[in-house]
Amino acid sequence: MLRHGRCLKQTARLVSRRYISDFHAMQEAFMNDLGATSAKTSKTFKKAPTAEKPAAPVDPVVSTASSGATVESSDPSQGPISQFFESSLNDYSSQQVEGSHNWSETFHGLANQAFPKEAQQILAEPIPDNDIEITPDGLLYLPEIKYRRILNRAFGPGAWGLAPRSETLISKSGLGGLLTREYGLVIYGRLVSIARGEQTFFSDKGIPTATEGCKSNALMRCCKDLGIASELWDPRFIKQFKKKNCEELFVEYIPTKKKKKIWKRKDEDVEYPFKK
Repeated sequence: MLRHGRCLKQTARLVSRRYISDFHAMQEAFMNDLGATSAKTSKTFKKAPTAEKPAAPVDPVVSTASSGATVESSDPSQGPISQFFESSLNDYSSQQVEGSHNWSETFHGLANQAFPKEAQQILAEPIPDNDIEITPDGLLYLPEIKYRRILNRAFGPGAWGLAPRSETLISKSGLGGLLTREYGLVIYGRLVSIARGEQTFFSDKGIPTATEGCKSNALMRCCKDLGIASELWDPRFIKQFKKKNCEELFVEYIPTKKKKKIWKRKDEDVEYPFKK
């Protein structure tokens, strides 16, 4: 038993020495390989050159010169609103006629001075009840031709005009759609007001007529800044006028033969597409 135990101890010592020797040999080989790989890598790869810092991007809408002056974009038609419309008539031009202002971009004369007293009185005159119309859904309005007559009385034919400030944008819906364009009202060579007109159409053939309706809609909105027909946006006046001059009644909508409630003036008859 004693001899057998001594043999086991000697065997364990030999195994331990052999294992330690093999481990040291493997460790030395690994370190040699690692050193060779590092040296090879350092020769293969060189330090990459430092990339130049890119120039700062220029704002496409407004850029500032070194002198501090602000430069506006030459194409205001490419604004955010154009992203919501599918197409345009490509009728925008920013070319300036020699000796005149580019009304598609300039704000020349805006809020420069008040108009003469005589013109102010004409612009602020109350609208006669006979000139005011009402839509079937109860909205009061003044026909666009009467805005033009008021401007002609106040300033004279040829002393005012509408200048387009954008292209005509179109959004299709079925066979029809909606078009819109921005206009500026110019009086005596001064920009007075800016508004965007809009008009629906029901077929492509109706686009030319819709462009005229869009222009008239912009004129009406510009005239609000001059105080023309301002009572049509006064809630108290609207209630009193409708109570005095208008009535609400049920009629038949002829295309569908369905009953519908509409507004009309008391002194007018029910007209197509409605009937009593």
